Amino acid sequence: MSEELYNNEVAFELQPKVIDESRQGEALASAHPKNVKSNGKKFYIESYGCQMNFADSEVVASILNSAGFHATTEFIDADLILINTCAIRENAEQRIRHRLQHFRGVKKRKKGALIGVLGCMAERLKEQFLEQEKIVDIVAGPDAYRALPGLIEEAGSGQKAVNVLLSREETYAEISPVRLNSNGITAFISIMRGCDNMCAFCVVPFTRGRERSRDWKSIVAEAKDLYEQGYREVTLLGQNVDSYRYSDDPTLIGKKLLEAKYHEGVVNFAGLMEKVALVAPDLRVRFSTSHPKDMTDDVLHMMARYPNICKYVHLPVQSGNSRILEMMNRTYDRQWYIQRIEAIKRIVPDAAISTDIISGFCSETEEEHQDTLSMMEYVKYSMAYMFVYSERPGTVAAKKYKDDVPEEVKKRRLQEIVDIHRIHALELNKEDVGKIFEVLIEGVSARNNMELYGRNTQNKVIVFPKGDLKPGTYVNVLVTSCTSGTLIGTVVKD
Repeated sequence: MSEELYNNEVAFELQPKVIDESRQGEALASAHPKNVKSNGKKFYIESYGCQMNFADSEVVASILNSAGFHATTEFIDADLILINTCAIRENAEQRIRHRLQHFRGVKKRKKGALIGVLGCMAERLKEQFLEQEKIVDIVAGPDAYRALPGLIEEAGSGQKAVNVLLSREETYAEISPVRLNSNGITAFISIMRGCDNMCAFCVVPFTRGRERSRDWKSIVAEAKDLYEQGYREVTLLGQNVDSYRYSDDPTLIGKKLLEAKYHEGVVNFAGLMEKVALVAPDLRVRFSTSHPKDMTDDVLHMMARYPNICKYVHLPVQSGNSRILEMMNRTYDRQWYIQRIEAIKRIVPDAAISTDIISGFCSETEEEHQDTLSMMEYVKYSMAYMFVYSERPGTVAAKKYKDDVPEEVKKRRLQEIVDIHRIHALELNKEDVGKIFEVLIEGVSARNNMELYGRNTQNKVIVFPKGDLKPGTYVNVLVTSCTSGTLIGTVVKD
């Protein structure tokens, strides 16, 4: 849990992640299908935004491998440059436009080089990219990645290639992702796509389409494959994982599927977690993101039942005030959220809870801001993604409400949110001093190559002396000190 996460400009718009051949090595080479002839061309991909975008880029890499392309970590060597975009905040869009200009030189130096924009911005701003950003050749939305080989061929003939159609069926279920940035230990598994929640501030339903769940059998198969490759932790990803529902019965759709019970052949999220947890007792299972309106007690009881389901819940609150929550169309109020927190603490008492918070939403008063601070005091989040409200074109809020909280007020309120969270995070970490945690070693510390780091079940980062330990193994660590973002400890020998 890096101190960088406290920076509201970093929380969702992380620094771009690219293919890391130094870590992947043989994995990337073996990912290229042996029965597919190489076309001699290289692709480079950068990903911005949420975890779903990074998971999507791994699907894209698999599709391109099957079309004969090979990966490269250097964009100057690439015949195809792709940027997987995020549209959740204006700042992200500006940074991506700047990055596209940075790629302009490649097209001048390398004849036939193509540049493509993927993801949420591609769907939302397709006309602007093709008309204003003259260097963009390909625009593909989140449901159009299977069409990329054809789009590349079309763009190679000198035409602008576009496919931003949204799908009600596409889940990329049978595509085996290429783990671009993986450490070989932890991996994401996308379990569903799209979102049916129409939160007033959010563009996701417009850029990623309606919610649809992936076949649970393909999810379990992917988890088994990862375990056999040596991975020891998977994170089940979705915009709202708690609404996961899958049935082989084609007549069970929409409301019928939501109302159907597990024993009728429907697998809900609690059932899916159990199936993945049973893959292996030493395969950790995490999930993100939960929605307060959908997180039921059966999910929490499943967490409590299996030791390898991590005791960590990301439960976005957004605001602590009921009026603001209603304006946001979050479909719960302050008391409902508190009841969900109480359920977590009752059923999984050792769980850590994190959240998302927006400061300065339309018409938010000082008293309503104080309600958010009091919610933080009640819950005491272990980690938080904190933002000022950023109006996004096309959202319900942009159409219905005036963005009327002054920017300086938004920033001042955000700072108060950040300050109180830092206090809580440090308090919670101090409570862990003297405790022993099982840690999955993920790698060498970025600050000290004589130290390793890993996370405990509560998703807290712990650093400790390297010794002769190796990433990918479990170790017991005694916490001896801490900062607000990191636990520091020593290994406890059996």
